[in-house]
Amino acid sequence: MGYREISRHREACAVVSIDSELVSAVIPTHHRPDLVLKAVLSALHQSHALIEVIVVIDGEDEATEMLLAGMGDARLRVISLAVNVGGSEARNIGVRNAQGEWIAFLDDDDEWLPQKIVLQLEAARASEAVFPVVSSSLTVKTPALDFIGARRPYEAGKPLSEHLFCRSDFADGAYAMQTSTLFMRREMMLAIPFRSGLKRHQDWDWLLRASQHPGVGFQMIAEPLTIFRVEDGRASVGRAIDWEFSLQWAREMRQYFTPRAYSFFVATECMSRAAKSKAGRAAYARLAWEFLARGAPTVRSLSWLLAFTCVPRSMRRRGRNLFRKFKAKHKKPLWETRRISTKQSRAAAAIPDTLN
Repeated sequence: MGYREISRHREACAVVSIDSELVSAVIPTHHRPDLVLKAVLSALHQSHALIEVIVVIDGEDEATEMLLAGMGDARLRVISLAVNVGGSEARNIGVRNAQGEWIAFLDDDDEWLPQKIVLQLEAARASEAVFPVVSSSLTVKTPALDFIGARRPYEAGKPLSEHLFCRSDFADGAYAMQTSTLFMRREMMLAIPFRSGLKRHQDWDWLLRASQHPGVGFQMIAEPLTIFRVEDGRASVGRAIDWEFSLQWAREMRQYFTPRAYSFFVATECMSRAAKSKAGRAAYARLAWEFLARGAPTVRSLSWLLAFTCVPRSMRRRGRNLFRKFKAKHKKPLWETRRISTKQSRAAAAIPDTLN
């Protein structure tokens, strides 16, 4: 699909009046009223004044409807769905109802820092790409510690699969271009929507497909502009342990992976889930064959594979947390030495007290 096809799709689907300055924040949610309230407040407190916040309630959820109805902010729009359609389609519905030229996604258990939209809009407008996709680093909050995720800058021209999956060190995780960091044009989302019915890897699926379209360019802002919460025991699609689904998805999307990235994905996503579910030797052997025969293993990806199969989970977690603490203490943050522009000096300002 080229530029003209995307434009034709825009003309066919634009059923609402579009404001070129307005940014539409799309938040899908389901039975998490307390969490989504924090997400909504962080979106409404953006320093970019022209913003609308669209919350798509995915199925019957009276508690969330009542909570949001009492907020009394004209910028907040709530779409209640009669049946559960899943996160992907809920986001697509939000996009179709958006009135802004720009779309920014936010998961209901995440939050934005106040200047996120200002900085991403500035970066998108400065981009040479016809359809810019702007992401950023994020602050990962866990019960044990807080740390900066997705530190690696995106290298233009590098296969996107390698940026997403080829981890650089033991502290690295699956945080690159996470959904709540993504910012793009509405017309692009109409032409390349999320894949409905996909229960996991929704953001990676969209990113890999979008990377193949002419005119699409990716950009990473070094500052962490999103708070990504990881709580022990909380239900999460991304942390589900169905390793077979992850393997099936990777096989279906194989054309979008480099061989090196495919081996990394099998090692860090499939093998990690298999180990967590104690899938057994047959599963480990199957994944090891996939890793070797269908990918391009490196010393680094092999070390990840062996770590997940041979090192107890508790020991891995302690080791990774210690490494992250050491790295945070001794490595100067990238955004302190190389900012995208002089206007970004207050990017990491604290969320207002009303959000805490």
